[in-house]
Formats: sequence, C-alpha cells, structure tokens
Amino acid sequence: MRATRPELTAVPWHKSTYSGGGDDHCVEAAVRQFAGAVPIRDSKAPRSPAIAPPPTAWSAFVTAVATGDGWEPSFVQ
Repeated sequence: MRATRPELTAVPWHKSTYSGGGDDHCVEAAVRQFAGAVPIRDSKAPRSPAIAPPPTAWSAFVTAVATGDGWEPSFVQ
C-alpha cells in the first residue's frame, strides 16, 4: 500500500530564524502537523518535495541545533 501525501500548497510555513538574511540555507516547517509528521521544506524551492519526520525527531533535531549538542555542521561551508 502506498502512503498518501498531504496537500501542502495552502499550508502556512514558518521560516527558521536561523536562516538569517541570506538565501543560502533556508528551512521552513509547516505550522501544523499532518498525520503525526512535521513537513519541512527548502524555502528556496517550495514546490520541491518536503520531508516529514515525526514530531519527536524534529524536536530532537531542533534542540540539538539550538544547543549544539550532538550536531556537527561539518557539511556546511
């Protein structure tokens, strides 16, 4: 059985405050959850597919980035 994808075109998105004023690294998260997931997308490409981790994974990621705990930004140049 194939999972259905929610329609995200009319969803309000929140741009990360860590994105800053530049256009290089911009992440947006949907303001509300869908079927136990938090849709996340690249704000530079809003029509591209979004990823949708469970809320617990998204929360852990946001906490790790905010605190620097366990997150190594070695891929960011």
